[in-house]
Amino acid sequence: MTAATDLRAPGYVPGARGLPWYRRAFAQGAGYILPSAVFAFLPIAFALDQPPQLLWMVALICAVIMVFFLGSTLVMHWPETGRWLWLAGLITSIVLLGVFPTARPVYFTPFVTCIAVTLIAWRHALVVVIAATAVGLGVALLNNDLFGVVMVLMGLALALAIGLGMRYEAAREELRQAEERTAVLAVAAERERIGRDLHDILGHSLTAIVVKADLAERLATRDPGAAAEQIRELAAVARQSLRDVRATAAGMREVRLASEIAAARAVLTSAGLECRTPVALPVLRDADSELLGYAVREAVTNVVRHARASTCTIEVSAAGITIGDDGRGFADSATTTGSGLAGLRERVGRAGAELTVTPLHPGTGVEVRLAARPADAP
Repeated sequence: MTAATDLRAPGYVPGARGLPWYRRAFAQGAGYILPSAVFAFLPIAFALDQPPQLLWMVALICAVIMVFFLGSTLVMHWPETGRWLWLAGLITSIVLLGVFPTARPVYFTPFVTCIAVTLIAWRHALVVVIAATAVGLGVALLNNDLFGVVMVLMGLALALAIGLGMRYEAAREELRQAEERTAVLAVAAERERIGRDLHDILGHSLTAIVVKADLAERLATRDPGAAAEQIRELAAVARQSLRDVRATAAGMREVRLASEIAAARAVLTSAGLECRTPVALPVLRDADSELLGYAVREAVTNVVRHARASTCTIEVSAAGITIGDDGRGFADSATTTGSGLAGLRERVGRAGAELTVTPLHPGTGVEVRLAARPADAP
């Protein structure tokens, strides 16, 4: 619990603050304690044989006790100091009954303990409950008042039951709020994942479509057959993109290094770049193959879009991957600050790997180094 929440009245109901006073009282427990309020007038029965003046004084003090007792349900929104003063008023009224020999104020110990656990913070209320119980037991034992001992112990039991019950409900409410916050964060994270994946898919695929469409346009008059082939490949890329988008929305799409290198080779060749790729790939874990596949996709998309290169080289080892080009390097800020590389950097970081973007003079190098693992790790 936060400090502010911990010092709030345990019986406080936030939604009751704007209600009429009687509805606010019942919302904050008046209905539960109202039957007990009749015991506030019990000392009057013990003082019936006293002079009328003393009887009226006892009745007045009993009425004040009842006001403090029931009124505690109306002051739970007060600052902590005000609630302490209200509890002090209740205790003072009960102590005043001790002036009258027949009043037996020890019987009101449950009033003090039960109001304390609803009106002030638990760690403070517990001190009040223990002190009131100790004083009440001492007074009852000194007076050989067995019923007084029972009342004091009943006040202790009721206070603990009420206080612990409210703490349990408060803990449940905090847990519910924490679960709601977790759900919101999970939705935000899933939206971010889908957005990042859609960027990876559509950025790569749309780049391939643009390249093939431009190539088909140039070939349309010179070589209609080749242009038709490029248009067929363009349609195939578009259909694959549609499948990838649908699979991404369902969280089912898989990315693998081998397929991404093959796709990169096709895109680079269509764009008129020389593509140098490894003949064989090392054996990689599925998670590492997926991560390096995303690295190839993002790096090759940037090469085609921004680098103005003539050659792209992809080198793969068990330790990671390097994608280099001989283009214009960092001349275009999108090369190093675009959302694609930002998403890739986040993905690489979550996997415990390391992403490095460096100038190659000419060109740019993108390296992803996998996290080191024990030799026998799966």
